[in-house]
Amino acid sequence: MFMSKIDGNLVCIICPNGCRIRVSGSAGSLKVEGHACQKGYEYTVKEVSNPERVITSSVKVTQGEIPLVSVKTKNPVPKTRIKEVMNVIKKARVKAPVEMGDVIIKNVGNTGVDLIATRKVNRK
Repeated sequence: MFMSKIDGNLVCIICPNGCRIRVSGSAGSLKVEGHACQKGYEYTVKEVSNPERVITSSVKVTQGEIPLVSVKTKNPVPKTRIKEVMNVIKKARVKAPVEMGDVIIKNVGNTGVDLIATRKVNRK
């Protein structure tokens, strides 16, 4: 998914330093400047070549003391797949009780990543 030519700036979010990083070039010759550490360099390369995000949302609960359970992907998913994953999450339903850490959807959207509950919901 690497863009053919890159020329831009980003702020590293790996640590509290918030390095302002300049990135330019292409897949074969990427130039990264302004990072204070190797993690910043690696973050930048990943962010411009194949960005990923942890998705947080909620799923409807039947027979629960509350109508929704908060959920998140156990690992990041490709940014290009977020809309597809959200469409799957939007249709999901889970029956109470739900425990924190329960897998709500295994391999959500065929990403290889599980969707897990981030809180407990008791049965009514």
